[in-house]
Amino acid sequence: MENEQEGPERQVRSVRRRALIASVAGCAVLGGVLVLLPRERDAGPAAPSPGASAMAAVGRGAPAALPDLAVLIDERAEAVRERPKDATSWAVLGAAYAERGRRLADPAYYPRAEKALRTSLTVRPQRNTAALAGLAALSNARRDFPAARRWGEAALRLEPRRWTTYPLLIEAYTGLGEYKAAQRTLDRLTGLRSGPAVRAWAAAVHRDRGRREDAAASLADAAAGARAPAERAAYLEQAGQLAFEGGDFDVALRHFREAVRLDPDQWAAQAGQGRALAALGLSAQALSAYRGALAGQPRPQYALELGELYESLGMPEAARVQYGLLRERVRGAAAGGADEQLVLGRFEADHGDPKEAVRRLRAEWRRRPAGEVADALGWALHRAGEPAEALRFALVATDPERGGGMCDAVSMYHRGMIERELKRYGAARRHLAEALRINPHFSPLHAPAARKASQALGEPPDEGVPVMARP
Repeated sequence: MENEQEGPERQVRSVRRRALIASVAGCAVLGGVLVLLPRERDAGPAAPSPGASAMAAVGRGAPAALPDLAVLIDERAEAVRERPKDATSWAVLGAAYAERGRRLADPAYYPRAEKALRTSLTVRPQRNTAALAGLAALSNARRDFPAARRWGEAALRLEPRRWTTYPLLIEAYTGLGEYKAAQRTLDRLTGLRSGPAVRAWAAAVHRDRGRREDAAASLADAAAGARAPAERAAYLEQAGQLAFEGGDFDVALRHFREAVRLDPDQWAAQAGQGRALAALGLSAQALSAYRGALAGQPRPQYALELGELYESLGMPEAARVQYGLLRERVRGAAAGGADEQLVLGRFEADHGDPKEAVRRLRAEWRRRPAGEVADALGWALHRAGEPAEALRFALVATDPERGGGMCDAVSMYHRGMIERELKRYGAARRHLAEALRINPHFSPLHAPAARKASQALGEPPDEGVPVMARP
């Protein structure tokens, strides 16, 4: 902070410098409380610091810019060094660590987050809603959805009208396959609050329940209402993913590119560009986009997708490098207390040991019987030579109630291939055709396999018009 004895000119330079730093870092208003830096430097209130912007975002459920999160972490780390009994600062520090770990796919942040949040609870063991909610957010980031549900419900019991707890529970319930509970929680949330962040969570629930048009409309409203670049970029990334899942590749690419333009640290949108570019046949650009995403956010899922793209292009050695990175990242996640067994099971089913995939995914199913786990387990059982049991899980994954209702191209493809193995050719024909109708390029490896299988099944036999028997 500038000394009060400084001259006017130095004070003006300091104000301008702080305003420029805030602008470049992308710190903007979240939730309608703060405002964007005005064009006139001598009018209106001063822009918030990056740490203040990030704190508003972390506390209000909106995405924060990564540079702002770094500033917030530094500020709160300094605060707890000076005031070790400051429970609020410990809770904010823990939540910021968890969010930064999630955004960077760096599980090394998760033990730090847990230590800070548990310290907050130790300092203030009673009615510490912020720490409980932070532990719920950390558990979601680790994909430990049972723990996220416990922490989130405990936080909600303390403060039922604290609206930022509801999105944490929506994510936990969805991860556990409790789709009706997620819908009920959304209904309570929308009764308490409106705004871009709430619309984005509504879109997530709509998508999981198969209501794609409602999801797209909610995301469009969320993106239009977002004031901070990082917040708007996050909603555009979700809109791009929704468009990609529906086979609208040009629309998806437009959303992803705009998200990256607004927030260069929006690595999920960078990976989304890779998916969309691959679907459009622009393989060289797709490879570049995936490599950029992995450099910023080395998620195992991106490594799997890039490896399969390399395989589809006849580059097996490059694919093996990515699969090695996937295994390494899964081990790193486990060291940080995070669960990546689902993506590892998917990898093993198609590129490793299907029986090992079945073992891992059975354990994951017992822990959280969600539709995405049912789909992965069913496919692993099929690849391991157990099609009858595989179909049971494929039916769950595509059931509107138990599977959530999303019925994406991948789960339809898996069901169709399992039914073909069981010689249920009519059902197989229908579901393979449905997968290609939803998204004709859902995977660079599996979409061609779906087309080949569908062509081999041919058209339904023409059995003619049945003749009615005479009475």
